[in-house]
Amino acid sequence: MATLRRDGRVTALQRLGCAGLAGALSLSLTAPLELLTVLAQVGTWHCRRGLRGAGRCLCSTEGVRALWKGNFTACLRLCPYSALQIAASRRLVTLFTDELGHISHWRAILAGSLAGMVATVVTYPTDVIKTRLIVQSRLEPSYQGILHAFYKIHQQEGLLALYRGVSPAILGAVPFSAGSFFVYISLDKIWQEPIVQFTPLQNFIKGCVAAGVAQTLSFPFETVKRKMQAQSPWLPHYGGVDVHFTGMADCFRQTVKHKGVLGLWSGLTPSLLKIVPYFGVMFSTFEFCKRVCLYRNGYIESPLNYKLTPGVDQSLHPQELRELKRLRRGNFEPRKSALEN
Repeated sequence: MATLRRDGRVTALQRLGCAGLAGALSLSLTAPLELLTVLAQVGTWHCRRGLRGAGRCLCSTEGVRALWKGNFTACLRLCPYSALQIAASRRLVTLFTDELGHISHWRAILAGSLAGMVATVVTYPTDVIKTRLIVQSRLEPSYQGILHAFYKIHQQEGLLALYRGVSPAILGAVPFSAGSFFVYISLDKIWQEPIVQFTPLQNFIKGCVAAGVAQTLSFPFETVKRKMQAQSPWLPHYGGVDVHFTGMADCFRQTVKHKGVLGLWSGLTPSLLKIVPYFGVMFSTFEFCKRVCLYRNGYIESPLNYKLTPGVDQSLHPQELRELKRLRRGNFEPRKSALEN
């Protein structure tokens, strides 16, 4: 069992800003690995010489900037995705929490997975656009940007094309949740400590291992999703997809038929390689941004450490602390004498 704890010294808007900045930096740093993952999943011609050859081929033909194709779309997607995920997760965690404020690991992961599914479905068109921008050539682009891609896909293929592949994305949440639950329960038994006593390193290891296992289990659904997003008769070479299919089940069947079972895990290596730097940058950036917010709110003495400001009640919320400071300033203002009046 775990107790839901949220740092009330940081406002919801500040928390969202910290998460957005941390996510944007980690996405930008690992964007080349994400690009190689998508190209391998789709099966474009770049990956015929392996992942290293794909990177070299892409740089030689389209330039080094091609390694960051689709990254701007992914960063823009962060804010609405994070806001929806946080809002849905808060509602679901409240629903799953018992009268004593405790929630089991399984229910916490289930709440997070359901919240992620809600955010995924709502922001799914941006994920489709990101995939299309990645697989297209910068030398002869089919889409000039995010808005042009949205307009052109809607005009040529219809509104449902922006949700192509959403079914495997939702189904992939099941093995993802199961893998996360298995890792968290197993590591808790190994460390044999209450979750509130875990060090930052332990939490980092748990996050990385859980993401690695869950990603491996759900990767076939992710591969099928990417193929469905990329395939289009309006794009050169049909979107560069290595197999042709009519739907999700047929995509599974055609991939296994032409590429073998391991073809469903094409691109897993760069996907796993990006986990450690992604979470490392995200956690460190989020913690630094949080320290900046705590310093601005008046709880700590410096944004470089967590040394508490003397005489400040750490249980107060930011608005309550501001009102208390305003009240104290008002009480210590010198009163005007009767002669001055």
